[in-house]
Amino acid sequence: MKLLKRVMGIAIILFAGLALAGVLFLRQEKLGASPSGERLERIRRSPHYRDGKFRNLTETPLLSEGHGWLDVLYRNYVKPIPRHHPVDTLPSLKTDLQQLPADRDQLVWFGHSSYFLQLAGKRILVDPVFSGQASPLPGTLKAFPGTDVYSVADLPAIDYLFISHDHYDHLDYETIVALRDKVGQVICGLGVGSHFARWGYPPEKIVERDWYESLTVDTGFTVYVEPARHFSGRGISSANTLWASYVVQTPSRTVYLGGDSGYDRHYAEIGAKYGPIDLAILDNGQYDTAWREVHNLPEDVLQAAQDLGATSVLPVHSSKFPLAAHGWDEPLRRITELNADHNFRLVTPMIGEVVYLDDGVQPFTRWWEGVR
Repeated sequence: MKLLKRVMGIAIILFAGLALAGVLFLRQEKLGASPSGERLERIRRSPHYRDGKFRNLTETPLLSEGHGWLDVLYRNYVKPIPRHHPVDTLPSLKTDLQQLPADRDQLVWFGHSSYFLQLAGKRILVDPVFSGQASPLPGTLKAFPGTDVYSVADLPAIDYLFISHDHYDHLDYETIVALRDKVGQVICGLGVGSHFARWGYPPEKIVERDWYESLTVDTGFTVYVEPARHFSGRGISSANTLWASYVVQTPSRTVYLGGDSGYDRHYAEIGAKYGPIDLAILDNGQYDTAWREVHNLPEDVLQAAQDLGATSVLPVHSSKFPLAAHGWDEPLRRITELNADHNFRLVTPMIGEVVYLDDGVQPFTRWWEGVR
């Protein structure tokens, strides 16, 4: 009886410790805040919000038919994955972003889905992650060596910060807090502004939009908020903020910021409304046949580019974090191989390399070849 009481006492202490750890974890500042008050009321009026969650245009399971969570966990966390992490430091260039001429449209990719854009004299930053990891748990999902050569200190003042959705590999607490005094306005989906409000951004800096709404930036410069096929959530919250893609139209070009997405009819609808698209920036990495509905496979990227009427394609969401059971370089290898049958202009810069958007013949090396 004494032994039983002792075991039960230890079990209660362990359970209480785990519960306390869980509570403390969920109270972390970096988890952000759930929408409330007037922000939540606006969300409830959205036609894309039903039964307490945002919904995709078509039914979207987190796991594709024929796949189970045990299989996914085994392949991602137990089974060895060839070339999952690079052995070598990934190559990069350190461009002086402060000195880029403001009168030329340019792009600089920082790895994964983070990039800097200059369009029609406006400085735009998309989904910046400079903290070195893609998880709220310290020391997990760390960036590959060589991919964190930029920091917030390297950036000039930003006119518009675009956020596609609130997952940790797109909305990075440390980066967003450091950016607070450098950003003119934040453009995001409904509810995502709740995180920015918690992290000290004033209301006048936060612009939240629903799908099919728009924002006029300047004469002839308009941002259109469009669907993506994905999901959202930080902590235990799920689908309580809106994920989105964006069409950015200026007097000289149209750029599509695809965010995270699986393939769906929204690409063809966007192409019909705004095409042709001069540059489509599309999710191509951290994919798996088990979650094809929420992340494009490389063949889906090329079909999406065709639907969009895209001239050039910048494949992103790769080369920085190990978030899926494929080799670190597979996304770029596969889309390059598959494009032989499509002949889109693939824009594949090294991290930090300047892409000149008015130069349709700028060459790019297959920089990933020869990197172990």
